[in-house]
Amino acid sequence: MPRSPLPPDIDEFLRRPNPAVIASLRTDGSPHTVVTWYIWDGQRILLSMDEGRARLRYLRADPRVSLTVVDGDSWHRHVTLSGNVTNLDEDDGLRDIDRLAHHYTGQPYGMRDRRRFTARVEIDAWHAWDGTHPWRPA
Repeated sequence: MPRSPLPPDIDEFLRRPNPAVIASLRTDGSPHTVVTWYIWDGQRILLSMDEGRARLRYLRADPRVSLTVVDGDSWHRHVTLSGNVTNLDEDDGLRDIDRLAHHYTGQPYGMRDRRRFTARVEIDAWHAWDGTHPWRPA
């Protein structure tokens, strides 16, 4: 798997509000996956979790994650990023979840009665597939 920086066309793909699945590790080491919103800033992934999510508990115990981002128009085209959560902080004022909601829906986040936490993930490795072979930079 190549390391960062990502080629410009893959960076641009990741900046779009594409569907994504994140994998974290349960305390017994088995994988836990869930669909998620994310924002890619060119170097890190931003994620948000409700205080009651199992994923939050797992990330506190083990910071290793993998995020697979799928092209919304062609699910065969995807990019997988692997790394570690380097920051896990409370989302005071729900600024980060609002940022994510605007990115995906154009609206602020609707549920405002529960605490949320923001994770920032540093990327160690990535790979990409364009449907027939490894994604080659444009």
